[in-house]
Amino acid sequence: MNQKYKELLSPYTFANGIELKNRIVMAPMTNYSSNPNGTVTDAEVNYYARRSRGVSMVITACAYVTPNGKGFHGEFGADNDEMIPSLKQLADAIKEQGAKAVLQIFHGGRMCPPELVPNGEIVSASEVPATGSTNTPRALSESEVDEIIDAFGEATRRAIEAGYDGVEIHGANGYLIQQFFSPHSNRREDRFGGSLEKRMTFPLAIVDKIKNVVAEHAESNFIIGYRFSPEELETPGITMSDTFALVDALADKGLDYLHVSLNQFFSTPRRGVDDLSKTRIDYLLETINNRIPLIGVGSIQTAEDAKMALDTGVSLVALGREIIIDPDWVQKVAEGKEAEIVTKLQKDKQEELVVPDPLWNAIINTPGWFPIA
Repeated sequence: MNQKYKELLSPYTFANGIELKNRIVMAPMTNYSSNPNGTVTDAEVNYYARRSRGVSMVITACAYVTPNGKGFHGEFGADNDEMIPSLKQLADAIKEQGAKAVLQIFHGGRMCPPELVPNGEIVSASEVPATGSTNTPRALSESEVDEIIDAFGEATRRAIEAGYDGVEIHGANGYLIQQFFSPHSNRREDRFGGSLEKRMTFPLAIVDKIKNVVAEHAESNFIIGYRFSPEELETPGITMSDTFALVDALADKGLDYLHVSLNQFFSTPRRGVDDLSKTRIDYLLETINNRIPLIGVGSIQTAEDAKMALDTGVSLVALGREIIIDPDWVQKVAEGKEAEIVTKLQKDKQEELVVPDPLWNAIINTPGWFPIA
């Protein structure tokens, strides 16, 4: 191994005592490849197993916690106990290759395609459609919000019973948790909306519920992470200063990590800060002030990219598209072969890369999503 990249492959121990074998994590990515009934397919299990040998932790694609939270065609579910064997199949495949298995859990809210949810009725914090959408969601009642909070807890219990090492709460990318935090989608006047503090009620209640479930059903070293998006394009919308308030609250919640969702790791803020030239990562690390590990992600391709990212002070670096393009990324760094890392998808390599047909077709037919050779 090139000593320059030694830190990338150094172990990392969470405050709960769980040790990761290195600093490289597989980012959560939708793969469109589950069965219509929400169970995982063999193709999907093989895809994860192929990528679980080098990385220290695999964060799965999001699993919906209620039937009306299903956000994607070919998404797997964690919404009832019948899903536990399916969830276990995936956890076992990841862990057998030596990585920690973390189930990402979510509710799509107003982003759900109507054809995937009961009666075609999409729901959200308020009756505000997503930007560019003609689908107006129904505002959830207070009791329904409480039921969804409970559903996140139940999905966590299923993850525990299925043998996962942890869960990641998906509070990013415009889905229901973010919809409650955003002044664009949350126009409520009850305890779940209004001020910035009240818009944090739903995300923080989910954290509390999951912590209680873990305390009751899991070992003390079960991992709980939280993923968030730092900003929204909309006005009104989430600004960096809003996110600092949320991150500040989350950092004191006794979680195991925070995970910022970025397209570009070194991107800079749009608004809500004095200095727009400083990166979002730098601002977040200042706010966190060593209270909780931060996972960074976003267009990291080469070993040099990953080293530069880790050098900022994040604890872990997540690879998304790059780990699909080159599942042997970590092994190549470990063997001093980082020059052989592949950074563009090769169209004749689907079988070798073990990518399921639905995901492969989505990649090939979405120009600009992946760098393609």
